[in-house]
Amino acid sequence: MTHPQPRTIPELFLQAVERHDNPAFMRYKAGGEFASIPAREFRKEVELAAFGLIELGVQHGDRVALLSENRPGWAFADLATLSVGAWSVPIYTSLMPDEIAYILNDCGAVACFVSTAEQLAKLDAIRARCPALKHVITLEPIESSDPSTMTARSLLEQGQAFRSKSPGLVEQRLAAIEPEHTASILYTSGTTGEPKGVMLSHNNFITNVIDGLKSLVILTTDTNLSFLPLSHSFERTAGYYIMMHAGSSIAYAESVDTVVDNMAEVQPTVMTSVPRLYEKLYAGVLQKATEAGGLKKQLVFWARRIGIDYAEKRVAGERIPAHLALQYRIADRLVFSKIRQLVGGRMRFFVSGGAPLAPVIAKFFYAAGIPILEGYGLTATSPVISVNTFGAIRFGTVGKVIENVEVKIEPDPDRPGGEGEILVRGPNVMQGYYNLPEKTAEVLSPDGWFRTGDIGFIDDDGFIAITDRKKDLIKTSGGKFIAPQPLENDLKTSRYVSQAVVVGNRRKYASVLIVPNMDTVVRYCREHDVATDDTGTMLESREVQALFDELLEKINRDAPSYQTLKKFCLVREDFTIAAGELTPTLKVKRRVIEEKYGHLIDTMYEQDVALTE
Repeated sequence: MTHPQPRTIPELFLQAVERHDNPAFMRYKAGGEFASIPAREFRKEVELAAFGLIELGVQHGDRVALLSENRPGWAFADLATLSVGAWSVPIYTSLMPDEIAYILNDCGAVACFVSTAEQLAKLDAIRARCPALKHVITLEPIESSDPSTMTARSLLEQGQAFRSKSPGLVEQRLAAIEPEHTASILYTSGTTGEPKGVMLSHNNFITNVIDGLKSLVILTTDTNLSFLPLSHSFERTAGYYIMMHAGSSIAYAESVDTVVDNMAEVQPTVMTSVPRLYEKLYAGVLQKATEAGGLKKQLVFWARRIGIDYAEKRVAGERIPAHLALQYRIADRLVFSKIRQLVGGRMRFFVSGGAPLAPVIAKFFYAAGIPILEGYGLTATSPVISVNTFGAIRFGTVGKVIENVEVKIEPDPDRPGGEGEILVRGPNVMQGYYNLPEKTAEVLSPDGWFRTGDIGFIDDDGFIAITDRKKDLIKTSGGKFIAPQPLENDLKTSRYVSQAVVVGNRRKYASVLIVPNMDTVVRYCREHDVATDDTGTMLESREVQALFDELLEKINRDAPSYQTLKKFCLVREDFTIAAGELTPTLKVKRRVIEEKYGHLIDTMYEQDVALTE
């Protein structure tokens, strides 16, 4: 039986159930093992929840918030909300109560699904300040004395009773939803100022799913391990709606910290992630080899060199010399096969987005037989704009534009080589910012072109290369522009670096804050007879300072003088979401970092101040 293209997200869901009838539609960890939820069983619960929401008084166009970690319950709440014509408003669980209150009040949410007792406590602390919020539904069986709080199980029971009285109501609601109706408000993570609510329609999501699947080959036999926050459009579209439409299974990781362990248990075939995961996997392989020393270290680093050479030639379409082919087969058998086992043994490919991926990491995983298909998108574009594919891949780029999406570059006279701001137009572009018409007009032109705020260029073959975020560009006091992200990515490929933030706006030159990988630095110090009992003293030691001086020299070797990193300062603690230094999708909040570590940044420029006084 053929099905017409779905017009709305509930239609996409219902068609997926009928077409694929996946017995392992969703998987989650329970009792120490991964359990499966069949598609038809999941559909029944979504329908009952939809009846329950109607009985609670949720109207078409009402906003229903969703404060939960990734789990089947997230999709359950999202689909039930959308099935009654309401708008789902996901909220990151890492947000503090005041931030949650801002979102609930800004969108006027009438109900909120909440996952755990911890998240419910945040909601209880601010509920009196959210007058529109009438109902709270807990996904876990949490007891509450508040009469406006109920469990998801109670909602289902209420929905079942209501369905027996009015059996056609959900079907009527579904029929009333049009593609251009708003489906969701996604609040940006607020790296600058208050978060803005991005309004995305059913059509925005649906077209991005359909067009994205023309570039990415997702199979009914695939299993996706989901761990990026579903509150972000990348995971929501690529790791949830696309997988659902393709008939794949979705398994939910227990947490960010258990991803590698969950890979071994689930044995996924596809995954979406930000570069941070790949950086850690890459650094972990090199670190283990270094710890082993001797022949094993030599073997791994030899395999890396051979693999990168092989990957470059293969992707460029060059002939692979016989000696390189033989070396690669040996490297694959002795090293790369073990890396495939590390990620579960069945991985076909990764998809990377959210931030630039260092080309050396992409080449390494390509050589390991696990291509990382780097793509590009934003919340406001639902999100996919472009992606590398098996048929068209180029390291250091974010691939070619997907079907039905247009991209052009607005030239910047201050930047060479055809670089400029990337503008996008297509059915995936947002409806606008919720209740912010002036802000919408700043980025969305009357003829539909959306200003991404990203700087990049399109090469002769149609591949898009992102050089940096417009707002992140550093302009030195000499008027030169420096893109910080490529420099930071180069630094993070070192096993001695955990995180890096380049600074220097309106200064004479660029410098960098570096969070060392303490495990490898401590190991280095012990090998060089440097005391490690006091972290501060260790990091200030001549040996450690020389280690990072050498790293900067390597980074600076091929860079023009104005782009070189002149100085560095070592920061003891990792930047974290909890400290407000990272967004929920692990992007650095540069303004927060520069304010918090302003005293350290100043020390890197003190000599220049003294010389001018």
